Parts: sequence; C-alpha cells; structure tokens
Amino acid sequence: MSKKIVLCILFIISIFVFSCTKNTNTDSNTPEIAVIIDLGSINDRSFNQGSWEGVKSYAEKHNIGYKYYRVSDKRDMDSYLNAIDTAVKDGAKLVVTPSYMFEPVIYKAQDIYTNIHFILIDGQPQDGTYSNYKTSINTSAILYAEEEAGFLAGYAIVKEGYTNLGVMGGIDIAPVIRFSYGFVQGAEYAATEMGLPLGLVKINYTYLGNFNAAPENQELASSWYKSGIQVIFAPAGGAANSVMRAAEENNALVIGVDADQSFESPTVITSAMKMIRESVYNSVASFYNGTFNGGRTIILNAKLNGIGLPMSASKFKVFTKDDYDIIYNTLVNRTIKIYKDTDVKTAEELPLDMVTINYIK
Repeated sequence: MSKKIVLCILFIISIFVFSCTKNTNTDSNTPEIAVIIDLGSINDRSFNQGSWEGVKSYAEKHNIGYKYYRVSDKRDMDSYLNAIDTAVKDGAKLVVTPSYMFEPVIYKAQDIYTNIHFILIDGQPQDGTYSNYKTSINTSAILYAEEEAGFLAGYAIVKEGYTNLGVMGGIDIAPVIRFSYGFVQGAEYAATEMGLPLGLVKINYTYLGNFNAAPENQELASSWYKSGIQVIFAPAGGAANSVMRAAEENNALVIGVDADQSFESPTVITSAMKMIRESVYNSVASFYNGTFNGGRTIILNAKLNGIGLPMSASKFKVFTKDDYDIIYNTLVNRTIKIYKDTDVKTAEELPLDMVTINYIK
C-alpha cells in the first residue's frame, strides 16, 4: 500500500473520530455552561439532577458545551471557589449552582468573576451570617414559593380522605418553615371546603434539628405512625428517608418535597415539588437571549409555574387532576392568603379554625 493511500486512510479515520466525538461528548465543545455540585450525585433526582437536566436540555438543543464540577471539600469555602475557578478556566461563561449551600460562595464569586454570570438555585447570595445579602448584576437568584407547594400537598391529602397527619421538618430554616406552614394551611382550607367537623383534622408538628437519615429520626416517625398518624409530610432532607423507612414498616404514607420522590419508596403518595429543571432551563435561556435577570431575586410561585404536585406519579385514589387544576388556578389568581415565615413566628400562630396542631418542641 502506498504512503499516500495510508495517509489518506488515516485522515479519513481522524475526521470520523472527531465527528463522532463532537456529537456525543459533552466536553467536546468549550463548556460554556458549568453546573457545580457539592452534596450527592449528579443523578440525585433532586436539585443536582434537575439543574443538570435543565442545562443539558438547553445546551444540546443549541449545540453549546456544558460540564459539571464537584466541590472537593464541602467544609471548605476555598474548595467551592476552586471549583468555580476551574470551570472559568475551562471556558465557562455561565455557572449554575443548585442549593442554598452556595449562598456565601456566590456572594464572593460574583465580585471576583465579574465577567461570569451565575444562577443560584434555591438561595440568595449572603455573607454567611444571613444578615448581609447582595445579588450583583451578574447573578440571578431563584427562590421558590414553598408555602404554595406545601399548601397543595396539605389540601390534596385531606381531600384524599386523610385526617390524622404529621409534619416532620428538618431544621427550622426558612424553606422548611414555608413548606410546613403551607401544608397546615392547605389542610385547613380543604377541611373548611369539605365542611368537616371542627378538630377532625389533627396534625403533629415538629422540627428534628437535623437533615440526617438517622435511626432516631426513623424511631420518632415510627412512634407517630404507631400512634395513629396516617401520613407524614417530610421537608427534612435526608431525614425524609428515615420517615419513609418507618412508613414502610408501619404500612403508612409519606409526602416528599423538592422533587418527585416516588422513586424513593412506594409509601410516597405525592411530593410538594419545585420545578427545578424547568426554571434552570428558562434561566439559561434568558442568559443567551439577552433577558438575564441579573441583580434580582425571583420567587417562582404557581403563577410562574415554579411549584406543583406530580399528578401523574401521585398515588391518589380520590383527589383528581381536575381537583388539582381548580386549586392550582386559585393560587395562580392569588385569591388565597397563605401565611409564611415572615408573617408568623410559629405554626401555633397560624389562623386555623378547623385543624388542631400538636406542636412538639
């Protein structure tokens, strides 16, 4: 075989390999969009996966390079900044960070990397003290109306026929409180609408003080189920897995949060969701189409399609899609006042007539 033929064959092979790589490898283009995670895996079926899928969907549709990075040490602020620095050196123009854990990181990074844009999911940039907040023009902060998501879950579960309920929150931080307050008020609204007897709907209510999948959390949940609690709403992070294990042992039910958690356990009847994938996709799109909401915090509520229940995956037998659409549109039209953490200090202060709360400190 002549030298010219050999070279020609090698050239053709190199073009073929390059072509295949360009079409299948997300790193083949300069990764203009970076997703940075610290806890869990990229396929955690929650914030990480929702953010990654939102980026992936937009990037592949528009042939834009994208990549995710992992923080090497979640206890060290420099590790977070190093991950951002690596992404920037790789060519990132837009950095997406899922979780409030990135609040103090973005507070610093937005002023260090002034030519880079940031999308902070479920948080606002703050200095670590929760007293000094600043969202620079190159940052868009996205929050969700957890009180509305919780309201839908509480409303649906009472409409489904359950009246002995529990709220087992993790740590009493703002998102957890909003989820919990909303749930109680949703139960109240449904009980009123249905004309149930006063006090028929009872709710055990507590904060665990942690987000851990721990034996003590499972034991507490199990004791609640054994006492007659039928369903526990669990805005509790990893502790929700302990609640699910207890539900499995006691033939009871759980309501998940943040993402559709039905994959976690057959006991999950529904989930109070934040539409993470959709909101990340739309935020990335805003960067590329020139409508980036820099310097602002956006609260995604029902009106903005930011929250909801996964009706196709929910295990309701009584509460229908039509029922859901009616109550959802009520939230869209803002005809219901839902109290949140900035309105009352404790769940005991919520304006309730139909529901009895057993507040456990």
